[in-house]
Amino acid sequence: MVLSRAEVAARAGVDDVYVDRVIEADIVRPGADGGLSLADVRRVRFVRSLERSGVSFDGIATAVREGTLSFSYLDAGAFDERIAGLTDVTFRELSERTGVPLELLSVVREAVGFALPLPDDLVREDELPVASAVELMLASGFRPRAIERLLRVWADSMRRTAETEADLWGSEVMQAMLDAGMDENEMLDAQAELGTKMTVSLERALLGIYHGQQQHAWSQASVQMVELALERAGVPRAPHRPSAMCFLDLTGYTRLTEERGDEAAADLATTVAALVRKTALAHRGQPVKWLGDGVMLFFREPGEAVVAALEMVDGIAERGFPPAHVGLHAGSVVFQEGDYFGRTVNVAARIADEARPGEVLVSEDVVDAAEGAPVEFAEIGPVDLKGVSGPLRLYAVRPGR
Repeated sequence: MVLSRAEVAARAGVDDVYVDRVIEADIVRPGADGGLSLADVRRVRFVRSLERSGVSFDGIATAVREGTLSFSYLDAGAFDERIAGLTDVTFRELSERTGVPLELLSVVREAVGFALPLPDDLVREDELPVASAVELMLASGFRPRAIERLLRVWADSMRRTAETEADLWGSEVMQAMLDAGMDENEMLDAQAELGTKMTVSLERALLGIYHGQQQHAWSQASVQMVELALERAGVPRAPHRPSAMCFLDLTGYTRLTEERGDEAAADLATTVAALVRKTALAHRGQPVKWLGDGVMLFFREPGEAVVAALEMVDGIAERGFPPAHVGLHAGSVVFQEGDYFGRTVNVAARIADEARPGEVLVSEDVVDAAEGAPVEFAEIGPVDLKGVSGPLRLYAVRPGR
């Protein structure tokens, strides 16, 4: 794509004079026809950002002329769709055109990782598809507050993914190239070329994981709807001994990640995973899936699940890790493709949310099914749980005397 100086200025969010200044400093070099490129937009924006952060423009220009600094890596195709330019539409104009409130459009800017915009700030190219999705959700009757919640979850999840990916790239690619003897400019060019080759594969992997997570979430919702429909229709369940679903979460795991970094959090998760797996297997249980700061487990016997939960919480505390809390519920579950679904799963997760650090909370169904287990139950009363119809009697568990 060949761009004029005016188009580069518009996409970079600067005036024509600034583009001329960057060209005169030999930081950007027009083609034989005088045209510029998307890579030149990136150069102009990057230099402008450096200058605003206190870096001397003249110092940048001198370093480029002397060959100690190069922005040639910005020519890599991997950047074309990942460093977005500015449109000619302001947030105010987009709000008037789509009917999306300005406040909600501001959250779109947050979702792509930048500070809140002013009404007359220009919209980024990568914000337009997000705004279109928001427009469609509003038109379909979605509540603005619910949309905002979704955007913030997207933003937090993608931020952590991008930061972890960048940290991995820095250690496994960039530093490895420097250790192999490349200088900084050579390394920047080489890593950009590798990134261009790997980007499509990495994005397909990320999308594959997302689709898998969608399948699990949709299956869970579908099973719950079927169970509720059968319950309303009075369809009797076959008599059975209930299984138990268990959710164990680490209190403060997210804060630990933020304070010590993802590597320290990953080391903690690995150690906890080994402890949880060993304890669960000893009590005829099994970890089903890991959930970032916790784990979902299945147990054939509710009594053994309660004992295992206490052992896991104590074992984590003895190692000096952030305290764990556990929620347990007993009932029927649906097994499909290695995962468990149904109301029992959902209620167990909600009970875990209610548990305090170091606490194991269980439902009355677990108490009834765990007769003979070497534990004691202390009722804490009926509790209203989010997403669960009607209050549930919950019990705190402690070892038997």
